[in-house]
Amino acid sequence: MSIRDSIFQWGARTYVMGIVNVSPESFSGDGIENVEAAVAQAKRFEAEGADIIDVGGMSTRPNFRELTEKQEHARAVPAVRAISDAVGLPVSIDTYRSGVAMAALQAGAHMINDVTGFRHDPPMARVVAGWRVPAVVMHNQRGRPFHDVIGDIRAGFEESLALSQDAEVEREQLILDPGFGFGWTPGQSFEILRRLGELRDLGLPLLVGSSRKSAIGSVLDLPEDQRVWGTAASVAIAIANGADIVRVHDVVEMVQVRKIADAIVRGR
Repeated sequence: MSIRDSIFQWGARTYVMGIVNVSPESFSGDGIENVEAAVAQAKRFEAEGADIIDVGGMSTRPNFRELTEKQEHARAVPAVRAISDAVGLPVSIDTYRSGVAMAALQAGAHMINDVTGFRHDPPMARVVAGWRVPAVVMHNQRGRPFHDVIGDIRAGFEESLALSQDAEVEREQLILDPGFGFGWTPGQSFEILRRLGELRDLGLPLLVGSSRKSAIGSVLDLPEDQRVWGTAASVAIAIANGADIVRVHDVVEMVQVRKIADAIVRGR
């Protein structure tokens, strides 16, 4: 997959996506309030070895009151524009609103990360098709009945892939995210990592976003900003079981984890 000026060779190594939250209310405690700070963080992530910068303007933590689209736009789009100008990495827009995604692409974003897998705002799939950009489609279990972890994820992916096909999105544009922490108990989230390899037969790259999540906190009994080593364990297991991209807050540490995990799993 080509994203911006980079070629991503799935299976050759694991890629690191660094999170830039232009949202002070972010669950992880790393929310940024202005564009200058967002650019500084993105430049630091680039220097630390990140492969993608993921910019979000609205928290997706449980029970958070949604911002208006205008508010999300005002936070995310200027940051995307400035970061795209400041770094040479692909820049992703983390949003489930097609209007915000379109504006971010116009501002210089190179891919879309939709935590609802096109199900919240189906026109998002048409934006992806029209711009011919890569998109992360996540299975979000919130509000859905539980049957079986992998079975429910597959069912969600099937819905997202059907929306993609209807909008004429090429399958090769898609990256799948099983949605660690989105509507799952801690045990179910860990089961996702344990059984991640069962999703390889879908034939698409897999992204895992376990960084600093409450499932890790439930085991360690530590606040979000002290979960780096718990995150490291989850990232190593995700890579061992087939993750192609890991989405993280702590880039310098997780790049080291990725290097060792890839050396073991992929012989790199």
